[in-house]
Amino acid sequence: MGPRSGILVAGIVVVLALTFASDMSTVNAARFIVGDDKHWTFGYNYTDWAQKNAPFHVNDTLVFMYDPPSNLTHPHSVYLMNNLKSYLTCNLNKSRMVGNVIQGAGSGFEFTLTKRKPHYFACGERNGFHCTVGQMKFVITPKRPCRG
Repeated sequence: MGPRSGILVAGIVVVLALTFASDMSTVNAARFIVGDDKHWTFGYNYTDWAQKNAPFHVNDTLVFMYDPPSNLTHPHSVYLMNNLKSYLTCNLNKSRMVGNVIQGAGSGFEFTLTKRKPHYFACGERNGFHCTVGQMKFVITPKRPCRG
């Protein structure tokens, strides 16, 4: 076995180790239904919900479930707020909609936490009224992926 063979074997070992490590980071990823049995609705304290369910980790998935708009329900959406100031003031101007008013129906839609940074979530309906008055907002800062 020559020097090139040793380098090749070392390279294969590194690739396998990285593949195994990346697979391990998703094996123990958790799935959270936002609001538990209350789902994503007006008047529920999502800050308390987030604190109760912490810690969250990179690769965890949040499931937002809410009824589509009808004569009996108010529409809801999910925005990823631009920064802390936008979150605190419920300013949607530079925020990104990640779930529209129909995506939460049925089994809901999933948002996977892919970065170790604050994620500011809010309902954007009625120009931020649900965020401002209805407590439909929360922040999560995921930790490193859980390695079980």
